[in-house]
Amino acid sequence: MKRKFLFSFYETPQGKLLQTLEKKYLKRAITVSCKQTILQIGSLGWESEFIDCSLYQRFNVLDSKGKGSVEAVKIQARSFKLPLQSETIDLIIVPHLIEFDANRFQTMREIERVLKPGGDVIIFNFNPLNIWVRLHFLWNKQMSDSWRGYFISRSRVADWLKLLNFEIISTSEFTLDSIHTTHDKFKWGKTTYLSMAYAVRAVKRQFTLIPLTPVKVKPAGLVAASTALKALIHRIKKHD
Repeated sequence: MKRKFLFSFYETPQGKLLQTLEKKYLKRAITVSCKQTILQIGSLGWESEFIDCSLYQRFNVLDSKGKGSVEAVKIQARSFKLPLQSETIDLIIVPHLIEFDANRFQTMREIERVLKPGGDVIIFNFNPLNIWVRLHFLWNKQMSDSWRGYFISRSRVADWLKLLNFEIISTSEFTLDSIHTTHDKFKWGKTTYLSMAYAVRAVKRQFTLIPLTPVKVKPAGLVAASTALKALIHRIKKHD
């Protein structure tokens, strides 16, 4: 299981703090109505701690092993081949999946496909600039053996989203005790290196091309000549 490192990390003291911050973030981030459809790609097991599944009955957890909170609707499938119709999801949550997904490029395309125009996507990743996160799994043999992923920077995620016509709304960083959120583009600061993980929220934009019908305009000289010719023919007929 490629995400085994994630669940092992959540068992550490720092991981428990990160889990608490991510729960707090998701509680505030889920702003869609109860009748809209939410898809979480990759189970966590503690979904009921940040969303009321009895209220959000269209909350679905898609996982290759069919795992997820008991209260949630579960879908067993691969993230890079979503068994869903295009443009049917209002909000997609991707908690620490892209960095463990060998088919992450196809997964991103699938996310764009099933998300409605104007719908949001929230992506969680570990912070590759945090030295402690990089070394922690090396010091812990159990966590080191379970690591089968790639550290992905915020700029790389931003580039992928831009190519898929997404607009970044905000970037949030999770330190040991707080959440720092910046709107629009990511800004460098002290939390860039201190944060254990980050979240990127983006909205899908769909632009409709309006075809422009070319207007045929006759050259001014030809129009004048044509008018003069008609006037000459009229005078000839009048004299006749």
